[in-house]
Amino acid sequence: MNNPNINTKNEILPLPKIESVAQISNLASFLRSNSSIDSPSKLNMMTVNFPLTPNRPRIMDRYRYKDTRRNSNLNEGKQTRKKDRNNSCSIAKSESHNQKTLDSVTDYDSNETSDIEDEISPRLKEQVNKQNFTDFCVRNIEYAEHGRKEIQIAEQEMPGLMSLRRRAEGDKPLKGAKISGCTHITAQIAVLIETLIRLGSEVRWAACNIYSTQNEVAAALAQENIPIFAWTNETDEEFWWCISKALNINGSSDWLPNMILDDGGDLTYYCQKQMTSVFNSLKGIVEESVTGIHRLYQMSRSGLLTIPALNVNDSVTKTKFDNLYLCKESVIDSLKRCTDTMLGGKQVLICGYGEVGKGCCQSLKSVGCLIYVTEIDPICALQACMDGFKVVRLEEVIKQIDIVITATGNKSVITREHVEKLKTGAILCNMGHSNTEIDIESLQQPDILWDDVRLNVQHLTFPSGKRVTLIAEGRIMNLCCSSVPSFFISVTASAQV
Repeated sequence: MNNPNINTKNEILPLPKIESVAQISNLASFLRSNSSIDSPSKLNMMTVNFPLTPNRPRIMDRYRYKDTRRNSNLNEGKQTRKKDRNNSCSIAKSESHNQKTLDSVTDYDSNETSDIEDEISPRLKEQVNKQNFTDFCVRNIEYAEHGRKEIQIAEQEMPGLMSLRRRAEGDKPLKGAKISGCTHITAQIAVLIETLIRLGSEVRWAACNIYSTQNEVAAALAQENIPIFAWTNETDEEFWWCISKALNINGSSDWLPNMILDDGGDLTYYCQKQMTSVFNSLKGIVEESVTGIHRLYQMSRSGLLTIPALNVNDSVTKTKFDNLYLCKESVIDSLKRCTDTMLGGKQVLICGYGEVGKGCCQSLKSVGCLIYVTEIDPICALQACMDGFKVVRLEEVIKQIDIVITATGNKSVITREHVEKLKTGAILCNMGHSNTEIDIESLQQPDILWDDVRLNVQHLTFPSGKRVTLIAEGRIMNLCCSSVPSFFISVTASAQV
């Protein structure tokens, strides 16, 4: 075994190609008989032909859009693995594509999916479902199978909607209703959409948030011949295009909406501006968010709201269940998924002590956060004090805060002036519906560097060198970055129906 002539460089052994796993047991004896290196530890580089193994498809790679939270580092991982493969190929270029270098094999996975389709806008694709239906636009119709499983899971936790569906399906109380909807596209909302159809209505749907759509759920709805126009990471132009498709603008005159189900007021606003005659002939609007209600009140004061509107947000089921308990159970999950930060001991400022603010405070207090509250309503401020939270002015504590969460429903609650006073590493996020609670426009200036560090997480670096973490560009954090309990959506959706 000893050969003193080999001591300055590594030797690449002419190993035979291994055709089966059984041959690997003979590898040790082959090395002993053929190697001239006195110690196996000196075999720094050795090329072996491993037998091909069948690819096993991964569900998340097959169905999940690459920019979902669970696969947010996919591109980075591919680039790292590509570098590793290039390094290996420089040593043994003549070997086949299945060769692996023993000391450089990491967690390489051969079941990588292509990025090509994800780089193409769904508007440029021609997609058709199994029934040759084409009136939809989703990321990929092939995700439908997984989306259907997600919907089935949600149905098990939504007894209110399912009971309503069973009781009223035979009577078809919504027969003749043509509903244009604009909500978050999640498995829970899919149960609502299918319930509306089972009760006799016709629907067309778009997403109210460019980040919160579950692509597999949208595909599952499209597979059932439901006109839906939504996908994750829409541009602003694509967002308004989807809303126009939900209203069937430039479509067949045989289908015009006579009702609107809205979340945030964008669909209502667009219909009033672009289809005034259709808007004035609507039978009614159902709105569930604080932001949308504020917009309806503005329209009413200016004389533009000429039809009935139902304020679901003020219903006891929405206020006492959805706003409180849903946010209570999802705020910690959202922060953990986005930032991986330890919450215990952190100083957290909650702007607003309505039902959403109450839920956030209770949840964060339970994990050891020190909570401060800002509130302009004296009754809510008194409630915060009696619940054991310190009510402060924003300017008093902004320099010492680790996490800022807005939950007011108002606009420009946090401005650039406030953000510049935050400590380096502070986290800024929103639990209200609209992205106007944080003044994003004032932060989108040339002197502030925006860096996308992972999906829905941006680092904002100021001229002074200070860096602040912004979540989901100020949009609603729990629906963009996490999941929500199906039961609470069932309670609210039942009121909407």
